[in-house]
Amino acid sequence: MKMTNDEYGDLVSRHRGKSPMGKDLLWAFFVGGLICTLGQLLLELYLRAGLSEEDAPAVVSITLVGLGAVLTGFGVYDDIARKAGAGTLVPITGFSNAMVSPALEFKAEGIITGSCAKMFSIAGPVIVLGTVASVVYGVVLVLIG
Repeated sequence: MKMTNDEYGDLVSRHRGKSPMGKDLLWAFFVGGLICTLGQLLLELYLRAGLSEEDAPAVVSITLVGLGAVLTGFGVYDDIARKAGAGTLVPITGFSNAMVSPALEFKAEGIITGSCAKMFSIAGPVIVLGTVASVVYGVVLVLIG
């Protein structure tokens, strides 16, 4: 069946349901805010537990990345993301999900050529840029004094 682009667009428009954009935006805002609120609660908890103001944010980040990885491993994060959309992508847990998902998807190909190689397919450029930027920042800091 041959169709022009306009005919195909019309066919898709007729069969596609309406997107509840307002509802989707509210869910994304609510879930993203909930994740950020959890981060703030963890920060307060770690500060009250005796961590310094310098160390507590790092421990919060580690906790949220770990939580995102565990939830991804059990398939819960994907269920939340289906409902919340971009609300789960922006916070640090979205980064964790982006690392763990490909690693789980390609684990059948083996540890090295599957999980380890594919784990960095999405998040690799972010990690490389972050590492290079931190090295440059460190060198500049040492040179300045």
